[in-house]
Amino acid sequence: MTQQRTVPNEEARKQSLKGLRESNHQLDLLNLQLDEFIAMIEAELRKQKRERLLNRQKVEKTI
Repeated sequence: MTQQRTVPNEEARKQSLKGLRESNHQLDLLNLQLDEFIAMIEAELRKQKRERLLNRQKVEKTI
């Protein structure tokens, strides 16, 4: 037989909702931190590529 599920009382639902909202807030903050970290990495990669291209240009001028 299947067990009949009961609906939690209002206080339990409020507590669950509060916990879910806090978890959502923390995940939003983490996502922003990850976005900032990715942007820093991308900026560093662009800088390295630029330096590589400038160095190649300097080497070609000396040849």
